[in-house]
Amino acid sequence: MEALREDQVSGKVLDHLGLVASTIEKLGLIEKIDQRIPISKAKGAKVTIGQRVAAMILNGLGFIDDRLYMFPQFLKNKPVDRLFGADLSAEDFNDDALGRGLDAIYEHGVTRLFSDLAFEIGDEHQLLGCNAHFDTSSLSVYGEYENQAPSKDKQSETLKQTEGEETPQINHGYSKDHRPDLKQMVINLATTGSAGFPIWMETHSGNASDKNILHQAAQRMQDFCQGLKEAPEFMYVGDSAMYEKCTKQTGSLIWLSRVPSNIKAAKELLQRDKNDFAWRELDNGYRMCPIEICHQGVHQRWVIIFSEHAYRREIKTLEKNISQEYEQQTKALWHLSHQTYQCQEDANQALVQLEKKLKYHRSVCEVRQVTQHKGRGRPKKEAQKELLGYQVHAKLEQDEEKIKPHREQKGRFILATNQIDRKKLPEDQVLTEYKSQSKTEQGFRFIKDDTFEVASIFLKKPERITALMMVMTLCLMVYSFAQYDLRCALEKNDETIPNQNGKPTKKPTMKWVYRLFHGVQVLRIRTKDFFQELVINLNELLKTIIGYFGTHAMRIYSLDLSG
Repeated sequence: MEALREDQVSGKVLDHLGLVASTIEKLGLIEKIDQRIPISKAKGAKVTIGQRVAAMILNGLGFIDDRLYMFPQFLKNKPVDRLFGADLSAEDFNDDALGRGLDAIYEHGVTRLFSDLAFEIGDEHQLLGCNAHFDTSSLSVYGEYENQAPSKDKQSETLKQTEGEETPQINHGYSKDHRPDLKQMVINLATTGSAGFPIWMETHSGNASDKNILHQAAQRMQDFCQGLKEAPEFMYVGDSAMYEKCTKQTGSLIWLSRVPSNIKAAKELLQRDKNDFAWRELDNGYRMCPIEICHQGVHQRWVIIFSEHAYRREIKTLEKNISQEYEQQTKALWHLSHQTYQCQEDANQALVQLEKKLKYHRSVCEVRQVTQHKGRGRPKKEAQKELLGYQVHAKLEQDEEKIKPHREQKGRFILATNQIDRKKLPEDQVLTEYKSQSKTEQGFRFIKDDTFEVASIFLKKPERITALMMVMTLCLMVYSFAQYDLRCALEKNDETIPNQNGKPTKKPTMKWVYRLFHGVQVLRIRTKDFFQELVINLNELLKTIIGYFGTHAMRIYSLDLSG
């Protein structure tokens, strides 16, 4: 056999993208998007909107930091035919095609499209829980963006405003990225169920306030659910920013939120002696004490929560703050004691100002006269001293009466809900449901992960940024579904795979699973009379994982389906 020439052998990088493509196929994302945003191939369009979105999801979950205009380079060394199952090439996914795809998504309605997809997929795969957990985050935007002009399509813009999809403005606001120098946009996300499945997303202007948008988003989602034939009766869960609007504009919304500690009634409860409460023990060092209360005219249940772990952490911080105040104010007292005041009233006023700064201490002090003999030399015995002024002499000691309220509230917080029916929401489940808020926070961490590289968005049009934020959330949907589905398969088959430390686990992260596929390639050998395509660098572990992803994944990786 003749030795093969270099031009007869080529390779394409497959890695974990076959798993991503098979998950997209299992969710039916391409078909569902094309049903809602069809294109006319008679006008020359070769790639559907669904395929363009799928390509961007592959890019997003490929952990590549290429910008949108670099997209053809991302696909250039990938087996496009295997991933899309169509006669397409990398050049078909140029920046113009993807940009026009984002324009089409924006015109259709970003939240409208995402919610349609999420509820349909969630219902098909039984991913919808009973609660929707809302949270927001900011995404920094690099580049110069002027306030955009109103949309040319008046009817389309009016429809968006009616649905709560006003065009977001790129501007400065409270930066959760700690980059106040950059303009930003705000993304509002809700997840549901044990999979942390993203069920709702909205985009907002960079200066939007959580206190307004969280409750409004929950209300819009409820209105959307009422238009569906079958949808769960969600309880809407959010942090303390959501509480005020929930009490003032409850309506028919069932909600669970953390009570802001600056509310008078909450502050009084948080600072009360711990022995005043009838605590009930919970797991993991938690205790609770439920009460019923009518606040802002809304009958609700408040559950006072105490966490032993949080208490120990916060007490250390308190002791540190007490010590710092003592050191700082002792120095201030030393400087104060070396000042001379013209009258006693001025000295007393200086003490009053000092006391105002003391949060944990009180001063033990006195005002002394400063006197001196007149003239030079040794004074005579009968000489009278002249009054020069007054000085403050003081020392600090801890004030337990001041410290006790601070100590009592450590480790405590209050959760509130207007779900009065204890059968629907038992009191020992209130904390569990609120802590599930972490799944939404994990979603944001995923979206803003450095390996995902989407926090530094740079696109030509703000409308495209809005649409891209929806695509980013679809990346989270694909990722979270793949992780949940694999974990369920491992549990069902009582199987494990090794984690990063080589220990068996039934709950691997998809990020780790994706890394296991690094180096998997498609090898192509082409001669005058022969052509063969092989997927190389697959071991038994990878083959097992591929099997859990189903027949479509097995086809992509050229595994035998007969077994």
